Amino acid sequence: MQMQLNAKTVQGAFKAQRPRSVRGNVAVRAVAAPPKLVTKRSEEIFKEAQELLPGGVNSPVRAFRSVGGGPIVFDKVKGAYCWDVDGNKYIDYVGSWGPAICGHGNDEVNAALKAQIDKGTSFGAPCELENVLAKMVIDRVPSVEMVRFVSSGTEACLSVLRLMRAYTGREKVLKFTGCYHGHADSFLVKAGSGVITLGLPDSPGVPKSTAAATLTATYNNLDSVRELFAANKGEIAGVILEPVVGNSGFIVPTKEFLQGLRDICTAEGAVLCFDEVMTGFRIAKGCAQEHFGITPDLTTMGKVIGGGMPVGAYGGKKEIMKMVAPAGPMYQAGTLSGNPMAMTAGIKTLEILGRPGAYEHLEKVTKRLIDGIMAAAKEHGHEITGGNISGMFGFFFCKGPVTCFEDALAADTAKFARFHRGMLEEGVYLAPSQFEAGFTSLAHSEADVDATIAAARRVFARI
Repeated sequence: MQMQLNAKTVQGAFKAQRPRSVRGNVAVRAVAAPPKLVTKRSEEIFKEAQELLPGGVNSPVRAFRSVGGGPIVFDKVKGAYCWDVDGNKYIDYVGSWGPAICGHGNDEVNAALKAQIDKGTSFGAPCELENVLAKMVIDRVPSVEMVRFVSSGTEACLSVLRLMRAYTGREKVLKFTGCYHGHADSFLVKAGSGVITLGLPDSPGVPKSTAAATLTATYNNLDSVRELFAANKGEIAGVILEPVVGNSGFIVPTKEFLQGLRDICTAEGAVLCFDEVMTGFRIAKGCAQEHFGITPDLTTMGKVIGGGMPVGAYGGKKEIMKMVAPAGPMYQAGTLSGNPMAMTAGIKTLEILGRPGAYEHLEKVTKRLIDGIMAAAKEHGHEITGGNISGMFGFFFCKGPVTCFEDALAADTAKFARFHRGMLEEGVYLAPSQFEAGFTSLAHSEADVDATIAAARRVFARI
């Protein structure tokens, strides 16, 4: 698989390229050497971390394994920028993997959090803030009539898996190859995100019985879904998917695909769940389901609704959600669920996003960014395909189109590794994987975007 970057491939990605006067039919001018990126302190910290933490990190993709070189160790973040421990400043398009939609360290969010700290950071008891955020979510998200807060996207997704089974009395669940729904056993079968990035097989430790209950179909392919339902008649509890894929890179569904899933699930008595941990409140005020006009039965959320604090949530129709304890028999609990810090940050973040012009700004700067990057690539003779919806974007180094995980495998991951390193040298921080979406924020300006495009143009000329 092309995503399995061995040491030789990655090492080769950074060898100096022999000067050429022509790439394809495109003339290439002599270009200056890249800026020198000094990361001595990052290297020292990461070396120590590898003796303390598995792989030196607490989440695999952070280790830069698929792009080569050592990871950047952060010191601080603010607005659209991050600084590493060596004092280097970067324009950030990862945004803590999505939560920083208002910009890092937003002053209003910070002020609300500081006020809450004086009242307490964790209660382990009901607080009114839970009601406030719940009403905001229910008001905005078409499918949500009742919501349960948890502490991560993984927790939200493993909870809806149990809920789908409890509600239908069936055991099998259908997911899509390359989609990532956290690291619960059932979801690590043909998963996305870091599983793809590191070129790992289905994770060891997942029981065969669990894997057997997880069916996988091809994204944007309704026939593959119909075949699985026909072969497992009356056994499938539900279908879960990313309504816009962000964990195999940025892949957009057709509306016909989403509507087809809605129709199939209704006809088969199965539950349809949109995993909006990434897309929720990012691509539209009412999430992807509002953007596409397709309403699922259940929705998982995270990232944005915590405003930078650890959070997750799942919600949907009352008749389904009333299966959850203590209203019903399906048990799920959490010590820090609904904690006042996460609720406070989420409330303020959604309040900011509800102001006039917020989503228009996200669309404007993100479209300018992705259009500019793709134009710069083509200017220098590189195949590229990509796009955006509001503040979420992505691109692949291949001709395209990319409509599913299998198409994404055509991407030139070695070229992405060179591009990623080149952009770091130019002061731009992108996700360290070809198979992760990127994010903008309300703090990103047109000047930030134009500086990024100019940097991309210089890097494309070098690689």
